[in-house]
Amino acid sequence: MSDIKLLGISGALRAASTNRKLIRDAARLFGPCDYTEADLKMSLYDGDEEAVSGVPEAAQLLARQIAEADAVLIATPEYNKGPSGALKNALDWVSRCDHRPWLDKPVAVMSSAAGISGGVRAQVLLRTYLLPFSARIIAAPEVHVGNCESQFDSNDQLTNESATKALTTLMKNLNREIELLR
Repeated sequence: MSDIKLLGISGALRAASTNRKLIRDAARLFGPCDYTEADLKMSLYDGDEEAVSGVPEAAQLLARQIAEADAVLIATPEYNKGPSGALKNALDWVSRCDHRPWLDKPVAVMSSAAGISGGVRAQVLLRTYLLPFSARIIAAPEVHVGNCESQFDSNDQLTNESATKALTTLMKNLNREIELLR
């Protein structure tokens, strides 16, 4: 097993979501790595809660996972033309942690959605949300899986040839970025 640590973050909370399938397939295409998936189930960001109880342990754990990973894979669904509230909430909580886990962290962004565009709008907003954190967002290729329910086989791997090719290239570019930082 490789000593590269990848963290997968699915903006969809459902266990069988196509975004979860997408990040797992991305990790498979990446090659040998120590892959972990984040859990975004945490309370809604509330400054009053933070003042009384501090940053919740779930958010602190996510921040530690981001900091310890060599790179992060994020797959977002498109809900009402944007990323999921769960994903935005997790980003907000992590921003409240004492350290800057995203700083110079290589991040590969992808999206899977029921619509034909495959989550393009959600992905654009997600990239914007990540800008203040100074992450190293891999620019290309963009991976958008539209009509997502019919794009994965029984092993939860992409069946769309062009999407698989783009995802493979994105993982090669991510691996190259990791090597540049080592």
